[in-house]
Amino acid sequence: QVQLVESGGGLVQPGGSLRLSCAASGSILSINTMTWYRQAPGKERELVATITSGGSTNYADSVKGRFTISRDNAKNTVYLQMNSLKLEDTAVYYCNTDDAVVPGTFGDRYLEVWGQGTLVTVSS
Repeated sequence: QVQLVESGGGLVQPGGSLRLSCAASGSILSINTMTWYRQAPGKERELVATITSGGSTNYADSVKGRFTISRDNAKNTVYLQMNSLKLEDTAVYYCNTDDAVVPGTFGDRYLEVWGQGTLVTVSS
């Protein structure tokens, strides 16, 4: 019913930049919160940044000042601009929403959806 598709990952040198995109599709009435998570090899998944439909943002301490989350509500798309990338930013980055509103038989329903992930590799 709802899909999140990430793009923009790749290989970048330390200090470089990448911009990730995550587009939501399906029978979506609205999405409030959209979040980027990441999971590095051998580590647990961690929250990177969150943005609400009103534009309120929250960042992990490890990325503050380097990453910027933004969204285009009309396109149901969220972006993650990553600057000054470090080796430790290497991870699979996932897009998530836990409050996508979709029409249901007996009323609107809330869905949690994950994207398939996009790999970001920071290496010299």
